[in-house]
This record gives sequence, structure tokens and C-alpha cells, in this order.
Amino acid sequence: ITLLIFVLFFLLGDGISRESSPFINSAEMDRGNMYEGKNMALFEEEMDSNPMVSSLLNKLANYTNVTQGVVEHEADEDSKRKEVKVPRMGTFIGVYLPCLQNILGVILFLRLTWIVGTAGVLESFIIVFMCCACTMLTAISMSAIATNGVVPAGGSYYMISRSLGPEFGGAVGLCFYLGTTFAGAMYILGTIEILLTYISPSAAIFKAEEVGEETEAMLNNMRVYGTCIIVLMAIVVFVGVKYVNKLALVFLACVILSIIAIYAGVIKTAIDPPDFPICLLGNRTLSKRSFDVCAKFTEGNNETKTTNLWLLFCNSSSPTAMCDDYFSLNNVTEIQGIPGILSGVLIGKSENNLWSTYSEKGSIVEKKNQPSVSGSEDLKIGGRPYVFTDIMTYFTVLVGIYFPSVTGIMAGSNRSGDLKDAQKSIPTGTILAISTTSFIYLSCIVLFGACIEGVVLRDKFGEAVNGNLVVGTLAWPSPWVIVIGSFFSTCGAGLQSLTGAPRLLQAIARDGIVPFIQVFGHGKANGEPTWALLLTAAICEIGILIASLDNVAPILSMFFLMCYMFVNLACAVQTLLRTPNWRPRFKYYHWTLSFLGMSLCLALMFICSWYYALIAMLIAGCIYKYIEYRGAEKEWGDGIRGLSLNAARYALLRVEDGPPHTKNWRPQLLVLLNLDCEQLVKHPRLLSFTSQLKAGKGLTIVGSVLQGTYLDKCVETQKAEEVCRTLMGVEKTKGFCQIVVSPSFRDGISHLIQSAGLGGMKHNTVLMAWPQSWKQTENHFSWKNFVDTVRETTAAQQALLVAKNIDLFPTNQERFTEGNIDVWWIVHDGGMLMLLPFLLRQHKVWRKCKMRIFTVAQMDDNSIQMKKDLQMFLYHLRLNAEVEVVEMVSYYFFFLKLKLGLNLENGSVSLNTVLQRFQSHPEEIIQSITDESRGSVRRKSCSCPQSIGQDVQALLNNDYEKEEVAQLIHDRNTASRSAPAVKASVAAAMPEKVQMTWTKEKFVAEKHKNKDTSVSGFKDIFNMKPNQSNVRRMHTAVKLNGVVLNKSQHAQLVLLNMPGPPKNRKGDENYMEFLEVLTEGLDRVLLVRGSGREVITIYS
Repeated sequence: ITLLIFVLFFLLGDGISRESSPFINSAEMDRGNMYEGKNMALFEEEMDSNPMVSSLLNKLANYTNVTQGVVEHEADEDSKRKEVKVPRMGTFIGVYLPCLQNILGVILFLRLTWIVGTAGVLESFIIVFMCCACTMLTAISMSAIATNGVVPAGGSYYMISRSLGPEFGGAVGLCFYLGTTFAGAMYILGTIEILLTYISPSAAIFKAEEVGEETEAMLNNMRVYGTCIIVLMAIVVFVGVKYVNKLALVFLACVILSIIAIYAGVIKTAIDPPDFPICLLGNRTLSKRSFDVCAKFTEGNNETKTTNLWLLFCNSSSPTAMCDDYFSLNNVTEIQGIPGILSGVLIGKSENNLWSTYSEKGSIVEKKNQPSVSGSEDLKIGGRPYVFTDIMTYFTVLVGIYFPSVTGIMAGSNRSGDLKDAQKSIPTGTILAISTTSFIYLSCIVLFGACIEGVVLRDKFGEAVNGNLVVGTLAWPSPWVIVIGSFFSTCGAGLQSLTGAPRLLQAIARDGIVPFIQVFGHGKANGEPTWALLLTAAICEIGILIASLDNVAPILSMFFLMCYMFVNLACAVQTLLRTPNWRPRFKYYHWTLSFLGMSLCLALMFICSWYYALIAMLIAGCIYKYIEYRGAEKEWGDGIRGLSLNAARYALLRVEDGPPHTKNWRPQLLVLLNLDCEQLVKHPRLLSFTSQLKAGKGLTIVGSVLQGTYLDKCVETQKAEEVCRTLMGVEKTKGFCQIVVSPSFRDGISHLIQSAGLGGMKHNTVLMAWPQSWKQTENHFSWKNFVDTVRETTAAQQALLVAKNIDLFPTNQERFTEGNIDVWWIVHDGGMLMLLPFLLRQHKVWRKCKMRIFTVAQMDDNSIQMKKDLQMFLYHLRLNAEVEVVEMVSYYFFFLKLKLGLNLENGSVSLNTVLQRFQSHPEEIIQSITDESRGSVRRKSCSCPQSIGQDVQALLNNDYEKEEVAQLIHDRNTASRSAPAVKASVAAAMPEKVQMTWTKEKFVAEKHKNKDTSVSGFKDIFNMKPNQSNVRRMHTAVKLNGVVLNKSQHAQLVLLNMPGPPKNRKGDENYMEFLEVLTEGLDRVLLVRGSGREVITIYS
């Protein structure tokens, strides 16, 4: 009983549901039980992402490859998918025969004899050999790609797209689709030509009413019948592909029987040549459609009668009638059209088929070396029963017409999902099929030239042989074997094209790389591509409206050649890159063969038709750029990406690690973004300004810092990077994104400045936004980080751009129709201030803004000469800008003269005069300086004074408390309270206030000039107290802000030299105040700090 209970307990479980289990971690217990006894406890926590090898192998073993673009029938969502039958097709049935059926077709039966007669055996052999070599080299490359892993159905599109990327794959895939569609049109036109020319000529709807209208009537018949056949074939394909597949074997049997009949006929000609007499007038070939007897007269009942041929050349049946001059001078002769393989027509002495016989359109087919007497040509020669050429013939035209006959090598790879061993069957079957068909074509060229008379070969539509198909006259046992076989063969090929082309389009649409064709990815419930079929039929109708097989063939040749060219390119790229995943099982390939195949495809494109080649390349290029611009991002491990990586590596190694030449210098930006707590960008306009400044040129690195540790912030980092990349795409900022996680924001910024970029592709300029909230008490680290960033960019010898009021900057969609970009050139920074407006004006946002350059003149500068020099400098820089020199008088010097009672209008008052007067009234002068400086600080938020007089009056009217003034004087002179020390200190300070741009030479000269009175004072310049320096800097900021506001308050953008931070870190907060005052009242400001090197040059 106990044993029975134990067994039941074991089989039925403990009876406790998982939800009611008393164990909290019951899931973990079950998980542990899952791996118990499997020696996997060490890897339990990684099993979700890294499955056991046994389960992986089980999934791979049960892998089923469904045809791409076709979805299996599903009964219900809850029901399991029906199991797909295991593919059983081998090399012969799955690859060899389909390739054979697709390669042998309409051109073999309808045009090959004409090509041999026109180009001769030698040139025809060259044409066929080139085309077959092209397909053989392509098959070798395709075999390497197809055996490099599992290739789902999709044929060349899948192989090219996964090897060369979505752009190339989409472009070439659509070209291959167009080629397959036009191939369907060519096969349908061939079907109609066989029907109306050789089977039932009486079925023609349009009849030629006058002489010379036969061609136009035939084209109209082709259009009507072609449209009807397209509709019928589309209905058959729509009803079910299974019917097409069932008929495929029938069509293939027709092709094989027809070829056997040709070879049997050749053998028969050696024994008993068929009787197909050809009628010649002189050396001109006559069409037997209009007469039955090849003679001028017939004798019967002891009388001579004229024949129907006589009536075609004479105005009556009378022997004395007026006849055509050429008809009267030449005799009518009859020769055998099929003399046989032993007749010597191939290499005969009198005439042979070895050499070419090209002709103009409308010329008469003539027999070479046949005696003929030329007469005066009749104006009505077009109405005579001669055999005429319908098109102008030359070598390249014949190449374009013939090449479609060797296409179809992708039939095996398209069925890779149905093969037992695709990696073995595709190379073997495809190469064998190409070898077989190449032998058939090359042997047929020689046999046609050896068996058939030259005039019959050049007779495209068999008019000289009673309207029979020329190749049919050679066949045994009857010409109808070839006629019926070729008819069904072309019908089957047309159905195959209308079946395969919509699925190819559906596969491209479902990949989602071409947005505008995604609608064609939908179909019926079973996945049949209904919409794609409608589009295919519509495009096929375009080929039908062209109505000429000889005009349609070069079009599809272009698309197929382009497809084959990129298959070879894909193999060559993968081989040369030696990517780790490139391990084809097919070993008989080499990159030189692929490159030769690619070159041959390109050469054949231009040999066939250079203008068709350019049009096809333009179509592919437009699709490529469209996919690149609007298509979805796909990462397929393609070779072009690997090629880009190799090229980038090579270029980086070639680029010198040092700075570029001044001519090549452009701002390579590191854009520092601030993110909020949700990892959203605070100032997206910074990226807008970046794209306007860069216009897609050069390097752009968008960086940001997350505070914390990387282990804790890993998910936030990925989210932040995704947000930044999305915003970069919206703002059309082309560059890279780099998110750094650091324990402190300050260190993260430092890491970005130091390590962003790679090798020679490193940033040289940092772009950041002005910290608007630096005055807030809760954000006291903001201004410290900012000032440290300024210091670090200076230490790294990098330029710095600080955009203030960045949220007021324009978006990429805005356009400034007027306005100015004002540059305030205070100190020379290497030319950054000149270069940036030029770069901005290349963008359409700033294109209509004018550039103005302001510079500041000091008291001893010649303003007029400065303006001329600056204009000449801009002329040599090839920059168009308005120039203005602003004279900014030193308020300190002005105020000294006012207090000393000197003439304000006298600009020649020297510094010595001021200093001598100062010695007698030191306290008064100090008080005036103090009042003026403190007044400037308190007025930093006020607008600029209208005139210097008003400013002085405002300063004089300010009444400060004596204790405050005394304290300021005390702070200024704590080192010494004696009058001489005060005099020396102020005297030493005066030159710096009078002359803001002191040079070393001026400093030394002034030092020797006042050596007796102020030796100790000049030494104290470098020992100024921080508060003295702050007052002086604030004074300069207020003055400069007033001048800038007066000139540039309404400018669209103001660029200013950014002063450097103080060396003493205790003055950092004052430094922020200086910059705030300097830019106050301006809408859009870009503070620029150069890197210390020249970035613009006047030389070429």
C-alpha cells in the first residue's frame, strides 16, 4: 500500500497548486529542480540569455526553411502551425532542370539562327562565349555566397542584401525584379510571334492595307494579344501557383524534345538534307508568301505563260509588259536553303557563314558572291517581294538581344528552401546547367552555320522558306516539333516570370527597407502576393506596349547584368575583407574571378546599350539614395559595413595624429548635452545649431554625462544614448554619440574632453550651453563645473563655443530673411571669429544674414588706419563683411582728467601730466576712482549711457556712505597706508587702465619713462589684490556691454571673444558675473574662445 501511494504521489504530484505553495521562492526551487542533475548549477542564472548547447542543437536540427515571402496556411491562432514537409528535392530535380528550363528559351528558337547569319559563326561564337563566361563567373560567386551558411529562399536579392547591405540589396533587388518582369513581357511577345507568324497567321486582327505597313500591323497585333495573354496568365497565377508548378515539367519536356529534334535534324542533313528551296532574283532573296513558282515563265501545252512572280514586278501578264529594271536584267534561280552539314557553306570558297554580314534597316537580304546585274532602282522597291531586314544590325545590338538567353541561373538558388542539401545542390546544379546550356548554344552556332544557307539564316521570320520557323526547317522529324515546343516553352517561361517576380517584390517589401513599396508585402490569407502581382502585370504591360522583342531584350539585359555584377562584387568584397563569418563550403572561388565577372558584366552593359546602361544605373542609384535617406536601418552584417570599417581603419592610420594644416582646419565638435532625470535633452536647439554650423561635414561627437556607476546606470545609459541618437536624427546632426558614466559630473566632462574621438579623428572644439541657472543656490556646482570646463579646454588646446540663450536659437526649419551676424573682435584668437560666421552662412537658416565685424580701438590707436587694415585683411581672406571700428575711451583716464580740471576736449593730455597732478591730490583722485568703479558695478544691469558726459554726471551725483568708501580704500591699500605707497599703487594702475592692450615693448618703454617716480608701483601690478582686479574687470564688462548693445542689440547673432577664467580659483564666481554682465541684454550670443592656433589663412 505504501509503495502504491508513493507511486501515485509521484505520478500525480503533491496536489498543491503553485499559487498556493507555502514556499515564497517556489519558482526558484522549480528552476533548481530543472537543472538538477545536469551539472549546470554554475550557469543557472545565465540560462535565459545563454541556453544549454543541447537545446540549441535541438532547435537547429528542427529548423525548417519556408519560402521567403510566402506564409503557410493557419487554421486558428491557437492551433499549432502545420508541419512543413521535409524538403526532398536533390540536385537534378531541384536545381539542374529548373536552371535548364529558364536558360533555354525564346532566343534559342526565334533569334539564334538570325544572330549566326548576321554576325557570322566567329563573332556569334564570341558573343555567346562572353555571355556564358559572364554567367559562369557569376555562378561561381553565387555558389560561394550560397554555401556560406543557410540561405532562405529569396535568391539573388537575399544574397546581395545580406552581403552588401540594405541599400545595395534593395536597389539591385528592385532592378532584378524589373528584369524578371520585363523577361515575362519578352516571353509573352515571343509566344505571340510564334502564334501569329508560324502557327496561325490568319488570326491577326490588324491587316496591312498598303505595302510597307506590315511591321506596324504586326506590332499592333502584338499589343492586343499580349494584353489578353497577360490577363489570362495573371488569373492563372492568382488562382494558384500549384497549377503553374504542375505544368513546369510539361514545359520543360517541350524544351528538351525541341533541342533533341534540332540535333536529330543536323544528323539527318548529313544523310538526306531536307528540301527547302530558296528563290533568288539575281543575288536578292525573294519572299515566297506572294507566289508559288520560282520562275518568270512556265511552259505548258506548248505555250509560255508568265507566273505570279512576273505580275509582282511587271504591270501586266503580257511577256512584252513593262517590268522592273532589275527584274529584267537578272535571272531567277533556286537554291537549297538547308544544303546540309557536308555542303561546305561554313568554310566554302565562294561564300561561307564564317564572317559577319551587317546591314542597314530596310536593306534587302542578298547572297554574297552571287552574279547580279544592277539596274536603275525602282522607287517602289518596298512593294517588291524581297526579304528585308527590319532593324539596323551591328555587333553590340546582337549582344543585347542575345544576353537574355543565358539568364535564369538563379532558378536553383530561388528554390533553396525546397532542397535537401542546398549548400551542395546549388553550386553543382547551377554550374552543370550553365555548362550544358553553353555547350548547346556554342554547338548550335557551329551547326547552324554549317547546315543552313546564309540568306536563310539572315531571314528572321522565315519568309524565304514559306513562312516556316528557320530553326524548324532543320529539325527532324517535322518543323512543327520546334514550333509547338517553342510555343509551350515561351508560355511556361512567361508564367514562371509572373510567378517569381511578385514574390521577389513581396520579399523586398516585407524587409521594410523601401518604405513606398511596403503595401506590396500584403496578399491573400495564404500569403500569395496579390498586390505585387497586379503591379507586376502593369509593368509587364509596358513591355507589351513596346511590342518588339528586339527592343525589350536589351532592357532586361541591363537589369540582369546589374544584378550579376553585384553578386560578383559581393563575393569579391567578402573574400578580400576576410571576415570571420566568410567560410563558404564551395572552395573553387577566388576574388580575381569575381572581379573579372564584375568587370565583364559592366562591359557587357555598355556593349549592349550605353544609354540603357546609364538609365539602369540611374534607377539603381536613385533607389540606393532613397533607401539610404528614408529606409529603415538594418544590420545584416553586410560586407559594405565591413568594407567601411576597413576603410575607416586605413584612413585613421593614414591621418596624422598631429593637428591638421590651417587650410584643412574646421571645427570638429564635441557637443556637451545636459540630460534631465528622465534622460531627456534639456537644450535640443544645441543640436540644431550644430547641424547649422557643420552642415554634415567633419566630425561631430555628441556627449553627455550620467552621474553614478556604470553597473547601476547601464540601462539608463542605453536609454540616454537612444534618446540622443533619435534627437540627432530629428535635427539631422550627423555624428557619433558617447555617454559617459562617472561618479561626478565634473570628472565625466573631463573624461569626454580627454578621450572622445579616435586617433586623428578627435575633436578640436567644445560646444556647450551657458548654465542659465548658475545663480540658484541649489545649483551651486553648475558654475564651478562650467569654469573648470573652460580651464580644461584651454589646457587641452581646444577651442570653446558657449551658446547663451540657446533656446532662442533658430531651428533647422526657420529662415532668417534679413539681419546681421555681428562679430566683436576684441582680441586675436586665431581667426575663429572670422571662420564661424562663414560656416554658418553656408546653411539656409543663416544664408541671408549679413556679416559685420566690429573691433575696438584704444586711445592711442589710429581708427581710420585700423579700418583700412581690417578691410584689406578680410579681402585677402575672401570674406564679405562690413567693417566698423569702435572707439572705447577709458573711463578711468577720462574721470582723472575731469577731477584734475583738465580740458576734456584736449586729447593730447599725456599720462605724465595726469600723474604729476595726481601727486598733489591723491585722496581726491582715489575717491573719484572708487566712486566710478562702484557705480559701474551697481549699474551693470542698466542700459548703456548715451554719452560719456551723461555717464560722468551720473557718477558724480551718486552719494555713497563714507564708511563704505573708506572700507573700499582700506581694502585697496592694506599693504601700505602711507601716501607715497598709495601714489605709487595708483600710478602703477593708471597705465593699465589707460591702455588696455599693452604690449611688452610699450610696457618696457613706459617703465623706463617713469623709472624715477613709479618703479615700485609697476612691480605692484602683478601683486594686485583680487578685489582690485574684480573691480577693473567688471568695469570693462560694463563698458563693453554698453558698446555692444548700442551696435548689435538687434543682430540675429552676436559672436564675442570669451575672456579666460582667473588663475586664482577664488574669483570663479566673479568670473561668471563678468560674463553675465558682458552679454546682458543680447538675445543670441556665442562666446568664442580660440585654441591658441591659427585656423584661417590668407594663402591658397
